[in-house]
Amino acid sequence: MEVDLESQSQTAAGDARSIFAKTTRPVTLKFEDVVYTINTNQQGCLCKNAGGSASGSERMILKGISGAVLPGEMLAMLGPSGSGKTTLLTALGGRLRGKLSGSITYNGKPFSNVMKRNTGFVTQDDVLYPHLTVTETLVFTALLRLPSSLSRKQREDQAMSVMNQLGLTKCKNSIIGGPFLRGVSGGERKRVSIGQEMLINPSLLFLDEPTSGLDSTTAQSVVSTLWELSRSGGRTVLMTIHQPSSRLFYMFHKILLMSDGNPLYFGKGSEALDYFSSINHTPSVAMNPSDFLLDLANGISGDDVEENRAAVKEELAAAYRSNIAEKLKRELKGIEIQGGEIVNDKKMGRWTTSWWDQFTVLMRRGVKERKHEVFSPLKFGQVIVVALLAGLLWWRSTLDHIQDQIGLLFFISGFWGMFPVFQAIFTFPQERAMLTKERSSGMYRLSSYFMSRMVSDMPMGLVLPTIFVTIVYWMGGLNPNAGNFFHTLFVILLGVVVAEGLGLAIGAMVMNLKNATTLGSVIMLAFTLAGGYYVQNVPVFIAWFKYLSLSQHVFKLLIGSQFTADQMYPCGPNASCPVSEFPSIKSIGFDGQAISAVALLVMFFGYRLIAYLGLMRVGVSS
Repeated sequence: MEVDLESQSQTAAGDARSIFAKTTRPVTLKFEDVVYTINTNQQGCLCKNAGGSASGSERMILKGISGAVLPGEMLAMLGPSGSGKTTLLTALGGRLRGKLSGSITYNGKPFSNVMKRNTGFVTQDDVLYPHLTVTETLVFTALLRLPSSLSRKQREDQAMSVMNQLGLTKCKNSIIGGPFLRGVSGGERKRVSIGQEMLINPSLLFLDEPTSGLDSTTAQSVVSTLWELSRSGGRTVLMTIHQPSSRLFYMFHKILLMSDGNPLYFGKGSEALDYFSSINHTPSVAMNPSDFLLDLANGISGDDVEENRAAVKEELAAAYRSNIAEKLKRELKGIEIQGGEIVNDKKMGRWTTSWWDQFTVLMRRGVKERKHEVFSPLKFGQVIVVALLAGLLWWRSTLDHIQDQIGLLFFISGFWGMFPVFQAIFTFPQERAMLTKERSSGMYRLSSYFMSRMVSDMPMGLVLPTIFVTIVYWMGGLNPNAGNFFHTLFVILLGVVVAEGLGLAIGAMVMNLKNATTLGSVIMLAFTLAGGYYVQNVPVFIAWFKYLSLSQHVFKLLIGSQFTADQMYPCGPNASCPVSEFPSIKSIGFDGQAISAVALLVMFFGYRLIAYLGLMRVGVSS
């Protein structure tokens, strides 16, 4: 079988040997009696049981899993959905939090920052930016993950080499795409995800369902490449796989079969059928070995009777404890670490690149990805249509109709309060999966990501309000003086960036689009009501709320940008009155312009600080 395997993977092997001729340090992975439990609460936190305490229980997901994978070996974890194989893979990859017990060591040491840097983890879902090309995706990843001791060209060459190895050159200039955006195929998208992890030349490589959604030929090519990487590069490769073909099954050096969190078999794939035959479980017809093992893991053996499945699973688990468990423990004690001692954390920093390098790369990547969304024809059309409609409704208004001009100013402040908030609310919830994935790999600091996002988004977010104000201002007949125009524009732009900060804070703190949108609607409605336009005689006990209102501060500054206290307006036949006495302006007043400006600046920084703390709170700061 190995002779055939070498001929099958000869093409992939050539590239693998040239690009990844050696690993940084071979890793021996050992795991003994791994147990993982979660808390369940069947009745909710507000319901109490008879004893008066909250009703809850613990569910054991992993039930004493043991094994070892040596450098140059590839382990496949098999089992039906819900068997715990992804949970185990996540635990072994150092990414599982909670009640995890047992021993997991890497060359005899616990998981560390250095181990994280030498570990690749490919998730089942391909979390990629849809508007970036294949080349851009891999190059940006290389610039972030490869050490700064390599030149930019060396890191880009590494990305090109990985792309060649995985057969991605024909689609290198194609965008990744997404559910509603045509891009590369599902197989190519999967290979891009694998390529992102292969860039770092990992000593330890984890893959969650790497063949999911791939045709048999593409799956064969991917696994052949992984097999060659483990054999010639001395890497330790672990993957979950649901139902591999016969050809794939015999590529795996070791097999771990799981069912309901219990191990049913651990050992060489070529010896699996013999083991189950020895405990009186043999396939009734010639079939794919993985299909037979999955049948057993589902409790199907002989006559498929639903009532017997639980009994079959228990029998197989008991057979494992009797025939394999003790023998495996003795073997684990006798395994010698082949990779030597891992470099001490103190000799190597946590990050491969500097804060500034991370910031600049993330900013360039963010601009490339989000410019399509920010400058989409739909958004431009929405803003321009509203601007033209408002300009026509308030066409050439004058001081003779001062109430109309005040209404226009409040409409502008309200529109550019709502619009940025609901654009920004989606920012972090939509990027949570990407941020969690990249932060788990130790790719960059949370602060560099956050600052790059703030800096790259701000200029793009100011284009549309500038266009809007330019259209509405002159059509609406506002003060034609250039100074007044730029004063108004500055106030609107300041309000926009503050509103964006509020949206970012809401999205980061809630991280649920439906709930965040509802909360944002309530907050902005409250701010609008307290904006000083609808209610002019506010009761004393609630008057303090206006100082928290974004709308009130922006409206006050807009009034100051258009009118002066000693300015007169026609208030009757042959009569003029001071603008400061007009009811809608009198309630706002011309005093306190500087206080409102300072309040907006405080909100600008305060909302963004809340957003940053929100990202840390939801667990993306590790």
